[in-house]
Amino acid sequence: MAFSFFKKNKEEKEQKDQGNEVHNRYFNLKVKEIIQETKDAITIVFDKPEQKLTYKSGQFLTLIVPVDDKEIRRAYSLCSSPFVDNDPAVTVKRVEGGLMSNWLPDHLKVGDTVKVMEPMGVFTTEYKADNKRHIVMFAGGSGITPMMSITKSTLTQEPESIISLIYCNRDIDSIIFKEQLEALQTDYEGRFHVIHILDDAPMNWQGHSGLLNHDMLVKIFERIPNWGPDNTTYLMCGPEGMMKNVENLLEEQKINKDHIFKESFVAGTIDKELKKEGAEPSDSEIVTREVTVIYDGEEHKFTVEPDATILETALDLGIDLPYSCQSGLCTACRGKCISGKVKLDEEEGLSDAELEEGYVLTCVGHPLTDDVIIEIG
Repeated sequence: MAFSFFKKNKEEKEQKDQGNEVHNRYFNLKVKEIIQETKDAITIVFDKPEQKLTYKSGQFLTLIVPVDDKEIRRAYSLCSSPFVDNDPAVTVKRVEGGLMSNWLPDHLKVGDTVKVMEPMGVFTTEYKADNKRHIVMFAGGSGITPMMSITKSTLTQEPESIISLIYCNRDIDSIIFKEQLEALQTDYEGRFHVIHILDDAPMNWQGHSGLLNHDMLVKIFERIPNWGPDNTTYLMCGPEGMMKNVENLLEEQKINKDHIFKESFVAGTIDKELKKEGAEPSDSEIVTREVTVIYDGEEHKFTVEPDATILETALDLGIDLPYSCQSGLCTACRGKCISGKVKLDEEEGLSDAELEEGYVLTCVGHPLTDDVIIEIG
């Protein structure tokens, strides 16, 4: 059976315009409820807007709020399921020094209105009632957010599929969605199983404790069902070190990379020096060049200086291109380079398949040739 995680949505461009109406990429969502999940994490539930908000499990919303008289954007994965939940919701965990992640729990109130960008992201799959697959999830901390959405959708839409969730946290009080996960295990007994791993476990803890390492992973793999390589998909979202350990074990077990998918919340650092050492010299250097960006049916031509990215230049010129994290992770600014060559400061947000197809991220992109044309659809 073929799996379709990260399958590119070929209909995206066709959905931009409905008749003569301009596709609205922004919504004003009213806060319906704020749930204190843990000491450091809240879930923001929005009222369903009058204008239809369509999203897929695994996608994210970009929240746009004014902080200290400056517009700040951050991407947060939807924890709600379009099949199960009436209202869209995102979960936010405080990050030390995080501007948005601390502002939201400190200032946001029920009844407030938040400007958001349309749902984006490709950490998704299509659901079919006759699918029979085993989804093995590895989540760390707030990395549970997209997994919760995917879990609820899979369990309700694919009665023959099962899920094994390996969830890492600092301590028992840091487990986001703890009660919901327990309820899902009860409601879907035999189809949904959670293995908790705690860095700092209590005295009576019966599960795994410590950091998720190789030996622990080997033991965990012995416990979860083995449905064979063709019927198993591996998902991961969490700290870089955790995901790297999982990737190493999957490589050791010769798992096909086509069955492994990850969502990153922070820029990778482990392999950067290795990439630099092994990188071949660029065909062209970064100098002042003109680029063309096609977005929402409009063509924008502008000149990009060597010390600026394509996105930075466009925003400075008042061109309203989509963006969120501005660090090459969320893919909100993703476009397809249909002509010329673009250098990316960071490739973590794109899969190998996307890079081969010519996709680039304007927030970390620099034109290397004079004929760069990027289509954002």
